Amino acid sequence: MSLSHLTMSLCIALLAVTVSWAASQTPSNDARAKQFIEYYEANVRPLEIAVNYAYWAAAVSGKPEDFQKKQEADDAYDLRLSDPKRFAELKAIKEAGVSDPILAREIKILYLAFLEKQVPPELLKKISTKSNAIQQEFNVFRPNVGGKELTDNDVREVLTSSLDSKYRQEVWEAGKKVGPAVLTDLKELIKLRNEAAHKLGFADYYVMRLYLGEQDKEQILKLFAELDELTRDQFHEAKAEIDAALAKQYGITVDHLRPWHYHDPFFQLPPSVLAELPNEIYKNLDIVKTVQTFYDGIGLPIDDLVPRCDLFEKPGKNPHAFCQDMNREGDIRVLENIVPNGEWLRTTLHEFGHAVYSKNLPRTLPYALRVESHTLCTEGVAMMFERNARNVDWLMAMGVKVSDPEKFRVSAAKSLRNRLLVFSRWTQVMVHFESQMYANPDQDLNRLWWDIVEKYQELKRPEGRNEPDWAAKYHIIGAPVYYHNYEMGEMFASQIEHALIGKVGPVYVGKKEAGKFMRERVFAPGLTLDWNGLARHATGEDLNPKAFAEDLRAAK
Repeated sequence: MSLSHLTMSLCIALLAVTVSWAASQTPSNDARAKQFIEYYEANVRPLEIAVNYAYWAAAVSGKPEDFQKKQEADDAYDLRLSDPKRFAELKAIKEAGVSDPILAREIKILYLAFLEKQVPPELLKKISTKSNAIQQEFNVFRPNVGGKELTDNDVREVLTSSLDSKYRQEVWEAGKKVGPAVLTDLKELIKLRNEAAHKLGFADYYVMRLYLGEQDKEQILKLFAELDELTRDQFHEAKAEIDAALAKQYGITVDHLRPWHYHDPFFQLPPSVLAELPNEIYKNLDIVKTVQTFYDGIGLPIDDLVPRCDLFEKPGKNPHAFCQDMNREGDIRVLENIVPNGEWLRTTLHEFGHAVYSKNLPRTLPYALRVESHTLCTEGVAMMFERNARNVDWLMAMGVKVSDPEKFRVSAAKSLRNRLLVFSRWTQVMVHFESQMYANPDQDLNRLWWDIVEKYQELKRPEGRNEPDWAAKYHIIGAPVYYHNYEMGEMFASQIEHALIGKVGPVYVGKKEAGKFMRERVFAPGLTLDWNGLARHATGEDLNPKAFAEDLRAAK
């Protein structure tokens, strides 16, 4: 070997050693991912938890000072997530690829969380401030009729029981007056949300929200077009039957029916004029105790959660029910405004369905993945459990006295079918309204709302009315681009319930194996799987409407 060749070989060997040494000094991408997650858990996680506690305090009290604290918590959290240097680091890790699948999933979820906040801090603060102000207005708003303030339960009681069409109209219109009260701020909020979406390269806020939830607009609109085909004729048939019964009840013709005749302020639920369930069986029921007994019996106890919850009416309190996982460490709370009736039994089963999902997420999961696979999945679980409130076999197994079980069974089947149909059409309204509202917020939104309501719900708009009735729907402010998840949750509920019943039978009161199935097949993956992955894990199929359609046919 010549000296030159020897020199070259030595140089190559030295270079290889140098590269090897340098590589040993540079963290692998998996190591970089772990370092970022450590940063997140030390610096972002506490701020996220602080937001949850501040939100809870504000929802319970309705006090301006509590909403101010929530605002401060939101701002601190948003500011940390908006750090452009940290986002650039996170994006580089994601694009380089992470070999460990759990680490890769964590990085993807954190990327989506940070991405949403990559807009100027002053814009984030404007959005947060505006949203909090409107939510506070909703919290403290009470309809006023004849000088008397009404609670949300009062409004529903009037719309359910009063035969006075004029009074019903007054109460319905009073409930909608929160719309004009928040309209100016809400229109600004919609445009601010769109501005943020545009800065991140999205067509509008609707498109962005779906992307952040691992969904896309084309996918959702296609699914809801299929749902429209599935439900349109059945709904039209059911609606004609409902209308005939309502007209008879009020002593008017069908042509004179208007939105205030349909018992629910937005016609989200069917009126209780067909297949009416006897409410007296619920009136003496201890709803909280019944729900506790049920979940304990299937091996998903909630006794430790109830003392931290806020379950009954009080001034200033948020009138809407929700469940909040405060810290992903076991502090899970439910807010409700319970009165003894069937609707609140249903709601309580629903909200504690969310709670048992959160409670049974394995603590071994990393914090970022210790949450449900998707909001539609936790909604589906909650919806599955709430269906028991109309199941006569479940009620009797829980010790509820039902005087004529077979009559109840027939009525409950029709009630379930009508509820699924009516809610599916209401969800169409929200999906199409929000998608079109964010696509063009400067259009006549009052008219758009009623055009969509007439198309999907077959309600007649009040003559001459030009009010922002759409703005009276809290979800547009507090849970935007969310309603499609409720209906997809109904599909998930049917699909999971069919799988569960196949394992434990149709009435699973007292069956611990029901809780075991839910823990292992639904809860255990947390966010390691996306929503479709969880459907496959639990049932062997992608999320689809087949089981939902089967439930509609069976209930006919």
